[in-house]
Amino acid sequence: MEDKYDQFKGQPRLPKFAVPKRYNLRLKPDLVTCKFTGYVDISVDVVSDTKFIVLNAAELSVDPKSLHFKSSNKVFEALEVGLIEEDEIVVVEFGESLPLGVGVLSMAFEGTLNDRMKGFYRSTYEHNGEKRNMAVTQFEPADARRCFPCWDEPACKATFKITLEVPSELVALSNMPVEEEKVTGNLKTVHYQESPIMSTYLVAFVVGLFDYVEDHTSDGIPVRVYCQVGKANQGNFALHVAVKTLPLFKEYFGAPYSLPKLDMIAIPDFAAGAMENYGLVTYRETALLYDDKHSAAANKQRVATVVAHELAHQWFGNLVTMEWWTHLWLNEGFATWVSYLATDSLFPEWKIWTQFLEEATEGLRLDGLAESHPIEVDINHAGEIDEIFDAISYRKGASVIRMLQSYLGPESFQRALASYIKRYACSNAKTEDLWSVLQEESGEPVNKLMNSWTKQMGYPVVSVKIKDQKLECEQTQFLLSGSHGDGQWIVPLTVCCGSYEARKSFLMQGKSEAVDVKDLLGSSSSKRNPWIKVNVDQTGFYRVKYDDELSARLRHAIESKCLSTNDKYGILDDSYALSMACHQSLSSLLALMASFREELDYTVLLNLISISYKVSRIAADAVPDLQNHIKLFFINLFQLSAERLGWDPKQGESHLDAMLRGELLNALAAFGHDETINEAIRRFHIFLDDRNTAVLPPDLRRAVYVAVMQRVTKSDRSGFEALLRVYRETDLSQEKTRILGALASCKDPEIILEVLNFLLCSEVRSQDCVFGLAVSLEGRETAWKWLQDKWDHIHKTYGSGSLLTRFISATVSPFSSYEKAKEVEEFFASRTKPYIARTLKQSIEKVHINANWVQSIQNEKNLSEAVTELAYRKY
Repeated sequence: MEDKYDQFKGQPRLPKFAVPKRYNLRLKPDLVTCKFTGYVDISVDVVSDTKFIVLNAAELSVDPKSLHFKSSNKVFEALEVGLIEEDEIVVVEFGESLPLGVGVLSMAFEGTLNDRMKGFYRSTYEHNGEKRNMAVTQFEPADARRCFPCWDEPACKATFKITLEVPSELVALSNMPVEEEKVTGNLKTVHYQESPIMSTYLVAFVVGLFDYVEDHTSDGIPVRVYCQVGKANQGNFALHVAVKTLPLFKEYFGAPYSLPKLDMIAIPDFAAGAMENYGLVTYRETALLYDDKHSAAANKQRVATVVAHELAHQWFGNLVTMEWWTHLWLNEGFATWVSYLATDSLFPEWKIWTQFLEEATEGLRLDGLAESHPIEVDINHAGEIDEIFDAISYRKGASVIRMLQSYLGPESFQRALASYIKRYACSNAKTEDLWSVLQEESGEPVNKLMNSWTKQMGYPVVSVKIKDQKLECEQTQFLLSGSHGDGQWIVPLTVCCGSYEARKSFLMQGKSEAVDVKDLLGSSSSKRNPWIKVNVDQTGFYRVKYDDELSARLRHAIESKCLSTNDKYGILDDSYALSMACHQSLSSLLALMASFREELDYTVLLNLISISYKVSRIAADAVPDLQNHIKLFFINLFQLSAERLGWDPKQGESHLDAMLRGELLNALAAFGHDETINEAIRRFHIFLDDRNTAVLPPDLRRAVYVAVMQRVTKSDRSGFEALLRVYRETDLSQEKTRILGALASCKDPEIILEVLNFLLCSEVRSQDCVFGLAVSLEGRETAWKWLQDKWDHIHKTYGSGSLLTRFISATVSPFSSYEKAKEVEEFFASRTKPYIARTLKQSIEKVHINANWVQSIQNEKNLSEAVTELAYRKY
């Protein structure tokens, strides 16, 4: 390429001398050859003197002869058209400067319907026993350019007039309703209404065979859920949620839904969970479809929260859009937070705000790594965007928003949001814009407070002790590696003493502060040494470390049932993190876990279970001779709750109990509890003869499948073969992913190898592979060898993107030795790519953290006595 293109190469953003205003786009996909042709007229406002127009295109061929620019009755032919693949741009050069003002840039182009689940791609489905292709789009973050040449940046908003030419028997959908349709022979041309002003990443179309169910919101907006032919009734639950959620958001944001219709559609091959395209939201089947007979309660909850998340984006993201990907977190964090608000309003009995703690915990886990990143990340290349769609953007993002709402109070927070939406509607905003609106509304120093949480990575651990009726607090950056970072935050601290009546809040601005709690201690004078809980109800994104005296009081408060569910969860989760970071002994964590033996709450027990899996794996590496004692301790810990729930659903039981039963039985099976495994296998055999039997409802299936795999060995494969049969016979994605997750739990490495190879065969959609990667402790070495053998194939299949990174994190993170970390580094040294770099560093850091923890456990005095006492304690 000549030098004249150099000025445009390697730039994070497109030059600003021309701005798109309107796209008139015509596309003709061929679902047999998997090619498409297109023609686009773009109304462009030329704002400064230029001979060039630069826009995005990737994997498209543009016909140079068709390319011209028309302005005030004069046609300018393109002198030269340069496609620069590595920058994904087209540079169009004209022989003279273009006149200022609005003209029309026109060109014809063609491309391929790829199978990589991005851009304009193909997904497969079966209809009457034959395989068919459908055409689908996934443009976020930067793949509209794979479908048509455009200014593919969120701030380049324009209107879109779309026309599709497709086989006449197919359904063709886009963001807007159909304006007119002309059929000629076996083709039809579908013209859609022009869209309001929007970003390219939200443009969408889907072409295929679908059924739908339909309803209207209270203010008359038609809502449809589309899915594969024959599955329409599985769309009813999502439809109900959508019809109730739209009016709720209209009220909360103080603005109506801005399009004439809303369609939601289930796509068989889909990389993310869902995508909030304006007026045409696409979903993976598991996030939209709910089957009364074969879906579990957890699937119902997933559908509700995902639908609410995507609909929140119709305001927060689509109507008001982030200025650049640096502000992605605002989009995702906010939609995550507000989806809980909506779900809570529709299903109060789910106690969804307690379950929100799982989101916060995921954020805290990732953000405790030295290889984390701030909520706001400078993005200099489109290839870097994919990696920030992670637990920091979504979960830490949602958690700091919740912390802020709880600090400012819900009324003031909602008023500010409504004015923010009003002020930036149909335009773009940055993080600071939201802070300044919140600051105006509340009079609090929002900007200063929030910058400490979004501009620097990590979060503090606040160490507390009581001295002379003062609470002494000190903050340091919390790192799972146990080392000390130098971050400092403005922390909204809340504290309770002895009862939830006696509480206090203040902003901690310095490294350390002493707070007078005499008044709090006074009001609970009945008890001499009351419990003290900091970060009340876990609304803050930080951890708390108590001295031994305060820890003992909290353990007692848990046993005597004085604490709220959220607080119990927080004490447990902080203790686990402090133990992993070697700031606290494993025996103190186990002693705390023992005090939860009578726990009833779903979210607390779920965390207790997930911590017990982690502890049992790390103990197997650190103190193998104590492994059986530790498993016995966990079996005793969960047995009481499991017996309370029993195997069979009870009439009228809560949604949470329905979800909990399977989790508890799964844990007992995984820890090798023979009675549980035997009963599971008995029920499984009944189920094999009758798929509709009441003895194996969907909520129990995952646990039962795991139990079946516990007994599978290369000499007794019958359970494995039976599960593969169930996998092949079901057409419900939720059931398929349940089975994939269970297969990986087998303890025989030779079977694990077969499972891993099965994941890569054509029977498993590539989006679902990742569900089978969480292999048993016994299988991790096999999985790592397999990843190395298959790396080139996997890399070729997945290209860049979130799915590829899951292979690395799932396979590498479970190890716990410095030698293994080195081996992984050496393998990837020659295979590194920018889009896997962060995941690789984080996974290796996790191995180091595990290795530190193993050493710390090995050096722990009296661990063996403590474990033995807990395992054989008589209650």
